[in-house]
Amino acid sequence: MPPTPGPGSGPDPGAEAALAESYRILRSRLDLSGLPPLSRAVTEHVIQATADFEYVTDLVCDEPSLASGLAAVARGAPVVADVPAVAAQIAGYPVICKAGDPLAARLARTANITVSAAGVRLAFTAAGPGAVWLVGGVPDSLVELIAREVEPALVVGVPVGLAGAAEAKDALRHSGLPSLSNISEKGGAAVAAAAFDALRRLAAALREDSGTR
Repeated sequence: MPPTPGPGSGPDPGAEAALAESYRILRSRLDLSGLPPLSRAVTEHVIQATADFEYVTDLVCDEPSLASGLAAVARGAPVVADVPAVAAQIAGYPVICKAGDPLAARLARTANITVSAAGVRLAFTAAGPGAVWLVGGVPDSLVELIAREVEPALVVGVPVGLAGAAEAKDALRHSGLPSLSNISEKGGAAVAAAAFDALRRLAAALREDSGTR
């Protein structure tokens, strides 16, 4: 069973207590014990973060892809966020986000692409292969990422929007890249950050477990 977050896994005991209560309520309403362990951990963490139980069937989890992402996080691999809204929700882990750079705005004008897509293009050079990519902004970020032919450890592709989001996520699933995505138009920064936080907590639990042996 995936580890339940506890008071020792974060700097704010009050927040951790609230998180543990969220997990208690979630598990009283929904039994996901039949899912593979990483898929369960990510699905539960996304649901508790969004209070949206539809993610049970909306998320597309691939256990080997999540294992690749977990291994990357455990070794401290670079993490890239497509937009500042995603990066702002991740504390305690360095995140590359180029969408807020002035260079991204200039590149967007020059290349006639969105600023978030320009940020992905710039981050591609900064991150290199083996990074974990978190896309929770607009679909253009995901389209750009697929076009860059990156070699990621994992792409969390959950952009939100009625125009092109579902199509971009479908393209990600057909790209062959290791990925976590969802089927519908919904998604967003909170979903991307929650998926990453689930993997980060699992990585911390694994380190703690290995340290006690």
